[in-house]
Amino acid sequence: MIRRPPSSTRERSWAASVVFNRQPRAQIYLRGEPRLARNCQLKALGEEMSKVIANTKSVKQLLQGERYRIDYYQRGYNWQKRHIAELLKDLASRFFGEYKDTHETAAQVRQYQHYFLGTIITIEESSQRFIVDGQQRLTTLTLLLIYIHHLSQSTPGIPDVKQLIYSDDYGEMSFNLYVPERVNCMKELYKHGHFQATEQHSLSVRNLAERYEDLEVLFDERLAGRALSYFVYWLIECVDLVEIEAQTDDSAFTIFETMNDRGMNLSQADMLKGYLLANINYADPNMMQAKKEEANDVWKGVIKDLTDLGDGEVGDFFKTWLRAKYAVSQRSGKRDAENKDFENIDKFHRWVRDEVMAKEGCLNLGNSEDFYNFITVHMQRYARHYIILRRAAHQLTPGIEAVHYNAHNNFTLQYMLALAPLRLDDDDETAKEKMRVVATFVDIYFVRRVVNYKSTGYSTLRYYIFNLTKEIRDKSLDELRDILVNRINGFWETFGAIDNFALHGKNKRHVRYMLARMTAWVERGSGSTVNYRDFLWDAKGKTIDIEHIWANKFREH
Repeated sequence: MIRRPPSSTRERSWAASVVFNRQPRAQIYLRGEPRLARNCQLKALGEEMSKVIANTKSVKQLLQGERYRIDYYQRGYNWQKRHIAELLKDLASRFFGEYKDTHETAAQVRQYQHYFLGTIITIEESSQRFIVDGQQRLTTLTLLLIYIHHLSQSTPGIPDVKQLIYSDDYGEMSFNLYVPERVNCMKELYKHGHFQATEQHSLSVRNLAERYEDLEVLFDERLAGRALSYFVYWLIECVDLVEIEAQTDDSAFTIFETMNDRGMNLSQADMLKGYLLANINYADPNMMQAKKEEANDVWKGVIKDLTDLGDGEVGDFFKTWLRAKYAVSQRSGKRDAENKDFENIDKFHRWVRDEVMAKEGCLNLGNSEDFYNFITVHMQRYARHYIILRRAAHQLTPGIEAVHYNAHNNFTLQYMLALAPLRLDDDDETAKEKMRVVATFVDIYFVRRVVNYKSTGYSTLRYYIFNLTKEIRDKSLDELRDILVNRINGFWETFGAIDNFALHGKNKRHVRYMLARMTAWVERGSGSTVNYRDFLWDAKGKTIDIEHIWANKFREH
């Protein structure tokens, strides 16, 4: 069946009467903010459009026994690592806000607060259900369920999620989210937990394989044992989506436009800018105007440079900078602990305002000149250093190669740590040397933990790295070296553990990385110009196999 894309030029002064089934006007949560599910804002926009029904469904209700298709005109799967990280962070945060290790049975999960993941729009034609909007979420959920399926092989008590991934079609796997070009990739991920994507595969398929690897790396390490079992029950029973069922192509597309094209929301950076500029108030009106215009021009230039780096970089910079230079507190690991500076900076525009209003705030913004300098001096300078770090993360940069190594290993905390010792009076050479010293320390710290089979996850390391951030903040180069050398000498984890280091089910990425680094070092010592990325499996679509030089039967050699 060939279906046409809905016309985007036809006039649509219509709309829908919406019926919510299941928990009408129930309070749900979207990214930590209580609100009504779209607040039933799809009101009557006209009479020509058929009735639209919106149903609140759990992940289990949405996927079990269902089969969705994606129309030919839709874009492919294009989520990036940051989207995976944000989703996993949101899910873990909401779950651990409810979970107690004193809970005796999984039945107590029924009392956990529900979490609203978003809205999908579907349309049914010729007994086939198509997704008009929401395939990115459903695809990611399917990848997460596949990863959970693999975890269940070694963790007892996890509910069976196979029926949420695929159904049995006369002995063949029929994925609940069916896209022909993805079938082979999905089968390999389900059966083996890995798919070797090459340049010959579509971008969508390559993204699937890469995002699954991101799930393996970013999955919260606290979700283990009984906590993992409870999390899976909560995920499939208490995480909700609203499915809006349209009756025609045009009605589906109209709903999509209604929900996604109603003006641009102000970003956190926009709100922070407005607040800072509003506090530049000099007695001389001409001076005030000139200062505000200059600060605004600097702001726009910085935001442009950050935006050129990629999606999400503006917000990531502000969070990294404020944590590196100003934050003083962090939530403890106890259940129900209160968020502190580190966590509250996620809403950085609000945190800055609250710190300014606090009697003992850490920003030292007391007058108009302080606010002016905060933008034109502090923000501008540290944004420049951040941009250098982020570019070095994407491409090997002489002198700070370790930044790239750490980025490959998803050590995102390195940027906060690297900005911490930088001072406004550091020249460029000193600043770069400080960044090199910090990045090299992180490289050593990471590899030592890997060979000692210690966790390298964000949730495990953030306490240590944040405390170290505060210790090295604004230190001179000599002071920085002394602190980090003493830290390294104090580690009980030594590289000597490499003697017992071996490949197992969860460290294949680390093994590949270390072999690539070692091989590249030997090659360069032999006069070659290769770098370690030439030996990674995901470089340029090449396939790399790890082979034993000697078999594990020493008497035969």
